[in-house]
Formats: sequence, C-alpha cells, structure tokens
Amino acid sequence: MSRITSLAAREGMTIVAVVHQPCSEVFELFRGLCLLASGSTIFFGPASTAAEESEEGLPCMPAEEAIDILVNSYKSSNTSEVANQEMRYVNEMDRAMIGRNRPGFVTKTLVLTRRSFVNMYRDIGYYWLRLAIYVCITVCLGTIFYHVGYGPDSIQARSHMLMFIATLLTFMAIGGFPSFVEDMKIFRRERLNGHYGVAAFVISNTLSSIPYLLLNAVVPGAIAYYLTSLQGKIEHFVYFALVLCACTMLVEVLMMIVATIVPDFLMGIITGVGIQGIMMLTSGFFQIPNNLPKIVWKYPMYYISFHKYALQGFYKNEFSGLVFQSNLGGQETVSGEKVIVELFQVETGHSRWVDLAVLCGMIVIYRLLFVVIIKVIDVVKPMLLGLTFRCNTKCICGIENLCSTS
Repeated sequence: MSRITSLAAREGMTIVAVVHQPCSEVFELFRGLCLLASGSTIFFGPASTAAEESEEGLPCMPAEEAIDILVNSYKSSNTSEVANQEMRYVNEMDRAMIGRNRPGFVTKTLVLTRRSFVNMYRDIGYYWLRLAIYVCITVCLGTIFYHVGYGPDSIQARSHMLMFIATLLTFMAIGGFPSFVEDMKIFRRERLNGHYGVAAFVISNTLSSIPYLLLNAVVPGAIAYYLTSLQGKIEHFVYFALVLCACTMLVEVLMMIVATIVPDFLMGIITGVGIQGIMMLTSGFFQIPNNLPKIVWKYPMYYISFHKYALQGFYKNEFSGLVFQSNLGGQETVSGEKVIVELFQVETGHSRWVDLAVLCGMIVIYRLLFVVIIKVIDVVKPMLLGLTFRCNTKCICGIENLCSTS
C-alpha cells in the first residue's frame, strides 16, 4: 500500500481503494475516508479525524497500539529472555541437522534423472509414440529402397535414403515439444522454490533421455539399414546409429531452447520447424556446397548446420570402400571415394569420426547455450516487466489528464 501511495504522489494520480478491516498502519495512509455499515454512511471526511469520533470526544486507541504495548512488555520480561535462549539453542541444532542432511549436487542430479526417466517411460507421447512412427516410416523407407544394389542408379538411391534419415527422420523429434514445455514449467516452479539449479536439470534431462534416444535410433535404424542392404559390417551400423542418435539429441536440445524462449505450443513448433528447415537447405544436399552463395548461406550457415556433418558422416560411412557400376562410356566402375568427392563434394580431409565428434560437440554447445539463455531471461524478464508497467502507468495518466481537460 505504501508503494501505491508513493506511486500516486509521483505520478499525480488519484487512487480509490476498497479495504475490508484494514490495520491502523494502512488506515493512516488514506487521506479521504468513507465508512459504511449496512449500506449507510457512518463517516465521510479526512481519515485523520475519524479516530476522534467517539461518544466522549476522545481519540480512539487503535488495536495495534494495545498489541504493541503488550508485546513490548513481554520482550522486556525475564520470561522472554529464557524463551529466546531456548529458541537459539533449538535453531542451532536445526541448522546443524539441515547442514548434514541437505542433498548435494550429485544427489539432486540422480533424483532428477530417475524422476525424469520414469516420467518419460510413463508418457506415451514422449518417446513411445515416436518410436512406433519411426518404425512405420523406416519399414516404408526400407521397402521402397529395398536392396539398392551397386548399379549406376544405386548411388542416387543411397544418397536419397541417407538424406531422409539425416534430415526428415530427425525432424520428427519436434513431436516431443509439448512434453518439453511441461518439463520447463515444472523446472521454473521448482527452481524458484530453490530445490535445484539449471545445471542439475540439464544433466539429469540429458542422462535420462539417452536410453530412449538410443532405442529410437537403433530399432528404426536397423530396419532401414538392413532392408536397403547398406554396408553389412557391424561397425558401419554402429556409426550409423550413433549419428542418428546424435542428430535426435541435437533436435531435442534445439526444441528445449525454443521452449525457453517461446513457451506457446503452436508458435514453438512453427519456430522449430523454421530453424530446422533453414539448416536442411544449407546442409549441402539440395544445393551442393560449392554452389551455395558465399554470404550467409555458406558462411556461416553451411558450417553451423548439423545436417551437414550428419550427411557427410553418412556418406563416408556408406560409400567408402564400395565400387559402383558406371554409366559413363569407357569406364566400367567408379569408386565410392570418387563419388563422394566429385558428386557430393564431401570434405575428405578428416575421417567420419571427426564428423561424429563435431555433432557431439554441438550437443554440448547447445546445452550450454540453453543454460545461458535461462540465465539471461532471469535478468532481462524483470527489467522488461518493469518497463512495461511504467509505460502502462504513463498511458493511464495521459488518458486521465486528457479526460480532465476535456
């Protein structure tokens, strides 16, 4: 109430308030006073003169004054001193017990990991529905590209299949956005209550999601990989599944960042789709890298897009060591290494594992970016709310002044 009074004095405003049974401190803040009882006016005038309206003409003692007299009398007594000593002893014992029993960072992280894991297991829409859809899509994909072989047309078939896996299949990870928004709401509430911090939430969310992401990568990936008869060695499939898992993790972290900035379901999904669409276009598949415009689209978007590293890792993993039949005159076969260099313009100066390491590094960077954004929002949001409140106050004052002059 004192802040409202100071605001009214500073902005030149008049405030009308209806208060039920105010205390004497609040009562003294009012200048004009109207007392009502059973629909009738009992008093109307300056608030400072209301306390003098008694039958004897003497000022009325507020209840708070009588309470203060009793409280001060108790504080100066021996009983209060003895009670304070006992309370100090009990508080010291409580602080010692709380200090010993307060959970550490590791304990908080483990508890959050277990809770998040159970929540993901129970929520069908988080990963299980996505797994079912992935299986259906990879069955369709595997039967469409069934046994692509090593003919001239198999080069394009393999590249199209790998492109679909690296871009469109991981694109569907945005389906978990509603669950991300709910997790963020719980996180904000519990963080404001001081239960845990941002680091514990990020680590626990990462650890709890890894088993489900591996499941969503291995099962559908195996269906698509072996139906299309890609390279049969187990190390090639392991790399294929790891890249698919890393891409899905990147999309999930990206959607968590979007959920932090845009908490609305529809707007968040639209924003996530737009960001991934731009990354797909600059991945080097729809337009080969050398033909991308240098400004913006190649530098830096081509190197920022995680689809670029996923596609190049897939190409190196699949085409290296293979020999394809050629449809060029005078040349019967063409090596896979020549295909990825001349046709897809893949950077062969580093191995496929470097591409996977870049994807893992991007996961860490995205997680750190998520933490930084939360910290920035904590600082900027109160400033924006204060600025909005001041702007609204000035608008109201301007409208009142305009009405009074008219």
